[in-house]
Amino acid sequence: MPFATTHTVALHGALGHLIDVQADVSPGQAGLVMGGRLDLSLREAGDRCRMAILNSELEWPATKRITLLLSPADLHKRGPHFDLAIAVAVLAADGRIPAAALAGVAFIGELTLDGRLRSVPGVLPMVLAAADRGVRHVFVPEPQAREAAMVPSMTVLGMRSLLQVVAELRGEEVPAAPPVAAMSGTRLLSWRGDDRLDEVDLADLRGMTDARFAIEVAAAGGHALHLSGPKGSGKTSIAERIPTILPDLGAEEALELTAVHSLAGALEPGDELITRPPFSAPHHDASKVSIVGGGTGQVRPGEISRAHAGVLLLDEWPLFRADIIDALRQPLESGEITIARTDESATLPARTLVVLACNPCPCGDYAEDRGKNRCTCRPVELRDYRRKMRAPIADRIDISRYVGPLQPHDHDRFSHCESSAEVRLRVTAARQRQAERYAECGWRLNGQVPGPVLRERWPLPAAAQRLIDDRLYAGKLSSRGAVRVHRLAWTVADLGAVGQADPAVDSTPGVAEVDVALRLRAGEPLLVSTLERRAG
Repeated sequence: MPFATTHTVALHGALGHLIDVQADVSPGQAGLVMGGRLDLSLREAGDRCRMAILNSELEWPATKRITLLLSPADLHKRGPHFDLAIAVAVLAADGRIPAAALAGVAFIGELTLDGRLRSVPGVLPMVLAAADRGVRHVFVPEPQAREAAMVPSMTVLGMRSLLQVVAELRGEEVPAAPPVAAMSGTRLLSWRGDDRLDEVDLADLRGMTDARFAIEVAAAGGHALHLSGPKGSGKTSIAERIPTILPDLGAEEALELTAVHSLAGALEPGDELITRPPFSAPHHDASKVSIVGGGTGQVRPGEISRAHAGVLLLDEWPLFRADIIDALRQPLESGEITIARTDESATLPARTLVVLACNPCPCGDYAEDRGKNRCTCRPVELRDYRRKMRAPIADRIDISRYVGPLQPHDHDRFSHCESSAEVRLRVTAARQRQAERYAECGWRLNGQVPGPVLRERWPLPAAAQRLIDDRLYAGKLSSRGAVRVHRLAWTVADLGAVGQADPAVDSTPGVAEVDVALRLRAGEPLLVSTLERRAG
């Protein structure tokens, strides 16, 4: 029967669809017909595959009619990674490859005219999608075999050429072939190393007790954070140290994050599973597409998705374009971002800890104390600068902190400054309590739990809830803000329960925890007793 089917994967954002490449080779007017809603790069695949087969000293059925359908036909398909599946389907339909060898196998890779394979972006999410549909064997370009092997229970065959793939499917000895070149992109600053964040530590910073407590709460519960203060006060320094107090990623988070980086084409041969939370601090001149994702053709992840499960710092955020700041609404609310185009809508993960940092005014010298205020900004400049934080975004920020200049007592070299490792132990323990609490619900952190579920299953005591209701009815807190204070109170309670002799003791937040949560959200100074307990 002159018919064969191979399998590959089409990507729409981070969502993969298993594609059947159906080939029919039968007598008739010679030619090649391809269908299935293909883009230009895929329509050129017929010529690439024909020359790859001929230059591999295999036989192309030139005297027969070749019909190719990439099914489902209504799904838009783009990219050159379909080449290998198309070439194998044609050879199998012509009887050159046993059809039985194609069962449960997916093929991913671009072909050159001489039959060699080339690497393609997005191999990991493609293999994940294939595994979800029951595929257990996958052929990929050799440099990306390690990336594909990150998927559990998947047999990966890294190949260098079409001839090697055909020999493997026939059960013959695999011939030698030149190595496959890595993808064209490469890191230019490799001299600095990949773990440059290991060079910083909280122990490097003096003072800032209030801000230290704030970033610990933010890291423990996954709460968005806003830092303001005069220039040089340490906002950027403390923000870039937040990843150092985050625990390693779990297996599911690590695989999800690595798949996003694969989709963005940011993985290189030899890269392992990403197990440390990422950190991204894009320049304020960055475009909206580079931050939130998108682009022409296939939707690519932006910085907010590449920082998934990590930290995204927008330093001097008032200098960013207003539409970029407004685009943070969806990820701050739901932990994902949906990008819609004319013929495609892609949803990408974006559950990142967003940190916004800024000066109090354009010149950075404004101070509430008139005696220390050296600001030279005109009133209209100061007003316009502060209006850039629009209410819908401000309402989605859980914690607001003012980072003031160092005081004389902060320079005491004999005072103990906690290291990142010490704080990370508490953050890890607090996250473990949250994981156990939400084990049956699928959430990981307090900052992810929906408000109605939180009120129903994990309510606050009446006296503590009354503190929130009083501010809500006075118009000082929105309904969304009340939910976020509720979440913050649970995180403060989880951190307070760390180190208890009996971890099973109920740690439901009370009046004290809600008071701390309200102060964190409103930017009010914390009680000295709270900071002393944490420092001690």
